[in-house]
Order: sequence, then C-alpha cells, then structure tokens
Amino acid sequence: MDRRISRSLAGAAVLTVLLGVAGCKDTTIAVGTPGTGAAATTAGSGPVVGNGRAVSPLDNPDGTKPGLAAITSAADRAEAVALVKKVATKGRGPKTGYSRAQFGSAWMDSAPDVPFAHNGCDTRNDLLKRDGLRLTYRAGSKCVVMSMTLDDPYTGKAIRWTKAKATTVQIDHVMPLSYDWQMGAAHWTKDKREEIANDPLNLIPVDGPSNGAKSDSGAASWLPPNKQIRCSYAVRIAQVSLKYDLPVTTADKQAMLAQCGG
Repeated sequence: MDRRISRSLAGAAVLTVLLGVAGCKDTTIAVGTPGTGAAATTAGSGPVVGNGRAVSPLDNPDGTKPGLAAITSAADRAEAVALVKKVATKGRGPKTGYSRAQFGSAWMDSAPDVPFAHNGCDTRNDLLKRDGLRLTYRAGSKCVVMSMTLDDPYTGKAIRWTKAKATTVQIDHVMPLSYDWQMGAAHWTKDKREEIANDPLNLIPVDGPSNGAKSDSGAASWLPPNKQIRCSYAVRIAQVSLKYDLPVTTADKQAMLAQCGG
C-alpha cells in the first residue's frame, strides 16, 4: 500500500447517514465522526471539531479530498520544500484587461478536464460537499447545500454555516484569478482559464472575512492566520503553480519556502 493511500485511509471520515422525512422538510445527510452533534442551523464559529478529515496536500495532489491538514514531520516538510523549489518565478504583469468573466461564469459545472465537472452540481456546492460536515440539502436536491459545519483551515475555527448567510463561508482561489492573469493567464485559452477557476486543487471553502482580507495577494503579502497550516498553504500554491505552469513572484516563492523551513 503506497504512502498516499495509507494516509488517506487513516484520515478518512466516518460517514453516518440519517434519513428522515417530516412533511416537506429537507432530507438531512449528516456527515462526520460519531458524537459531533446535530446539523448546524445558525451561522457562527467555535473551536475546531477534531474530526480528522482534513488531508495533507502532499497526499491530495488533485484536490479531491477535504481540507488542508498541517504538515508537521521533518520528512514531510523536506518534501514540501523540494516541491516549492520547483516553482518558477517572474515579475507580475499588468492587470489590464482582467475581469472575472475572463475565467468563465462563476462556479460553472462545464469546465473541461477538472474533477467534479459535469456532475450536475456547480463548483461551489461541490466544494462545500467535499469539505463540509453535517450537511443538509435543499428539499429534493442532492446538490444545493443549505447548512453545514466547516473546519476552516485559515482560522482554525469551526464555522456553523447556513445558506441564508452565505458569505460567512467563501471559496478561496488559492492562486487568485487576478494574480493568475498577471502571471500569464492573460495569454491562455478560455478553456484553460475556466479550468483553473473551477479546479478543486485551487479551491478551498474558508472563513469569508479571511478570504476578503487576502484579496489577490500572493504569499509574501498574505498568509492564513492559522500558522499551523501555512506550510500546507504554500504547498497547495506550489501544486497549482506546477500543474498550470504558472509562475509566482520571487518574493512569494521566498515566503512559501519560509513557511516550510526552506
């Protein structure tokens, strides 16, 4: 059994499915470890629930597994440094011509060649399902998430989220789209821009205010408040950079290396 599979099995979630029908109420699917409580119904935050679902980016090279677990061992940090060192660098280009529309409509299900695409569910809900705990869905839907609990990697808190307060949780583009534009995506095909905008490797549901504070910053200008996952965050940037042959600035690469002790 290889390293990635054994780690994935060790950190896999225990799934409990509770099906109940009461009049026209939504069917609730509860996902999490035993004893984590009922589905959340109000927005808020508290201590992180220790559910063990988050996966190290070193063991999640396609972004299909949940969360962003900390990289702690000396061997893994050395592997992280080696990966970040492969990232190319260049200066930021102009932002001229950038708009969100250049990367396709938001959360489209038709982006080519990325996991979860063409499954009948938009990208945002795919990511909420990937990372959320104790999910509830809109009545008659297996796609539209109405409430959940998110163990937010950026702040280290558990966020109790409802669709009524949707911005409490936002989907972060780890390599922001305007950053991508300035680093070379302005010259890409439309398909490639749609891919990076909807690729789960580049997307993490996180605390909304933290995502707003990040804006289009690289690692030299912004890092997650939760210091424990900063090396993992740097690795995820490197994974996206290498997959799309998209450089970062020299300052950003130096900041990425520093998070993993390189």
